[in-house]
Amino acid sequence: MRGEPSCPKCGGRVRAPGLFSDSWQCAVHGPVHPLQPVIPPSVEGLGVVANRSKVPVWMPWPLPVGWLFTGVGSAGDDRTGGRATVVACTGPGPLGGLGELLLVAEELGVGLGARFAGIDGPDPGPGLDVSGPPHAKVVADGRPTPLWHVKGAPEDRAVFAGEARGLWLWAIVWPEQSGLLMYDELVLADLRDAGAEVELVPCGALSPRILGP
Repeated sequence: MRGEPSCPKCGGRVRAPGLFSDSWQCAVHGPVHPLQPVIPPSVEGLGVVANRSKVPVWMPWPLPVGWLFTGVGSAGDDRTGGRATVVACTGPGPLGGLGELLLVAEELGVGLGARFAGIDGPDPGPGLDVSGPPHAKVVADGRPTPLWHVKGAPEDRAVFAGEARGLWLWAIVWPEQSGLLMYDELVLADLRDAGAEVELVPCGALSPRILGP
């Protein structure tokens, strides 16, 4: 697990603001919102991310039967607040075996969702075709939210993306067949508004998926 901020787009090292720049800098991607070290699964860790985030911290609530919260991360610093968040959940897949789900909320151009999706970012780009009916729907903060398949992702995962609260919402599921989970119209809660209910979140072991490629 990395102990220092990194680039949300590639995981590379970033240079802190200094004399010649007031933003974090990646040698490849230029100015970025730094991805903070991933916090191991805990109610306290969720609270830290939720309290500083400017974007939703989405989690299925209630979690599907047998599923656990398995990690949280955010991109941004103390000055800007969280501009992207990622929550990991792990549990039994719809067709057996272990399923893993990452939910990413982010502002345009941050690039965290595209990195986990395994596509050229920073946003879904031409891989997202919204001209047809959505491939899945979730209820995000009480509102029906359509999601579409994002083409061009590696075959080991299913990637969906859409818009919620004017921000990107990504759902990335491993293995690919566990994408069936998204057809159950999951209900997503923004944990910034969860209050005391967040203490009821069941925690599991840290998911390696949230550490990035």
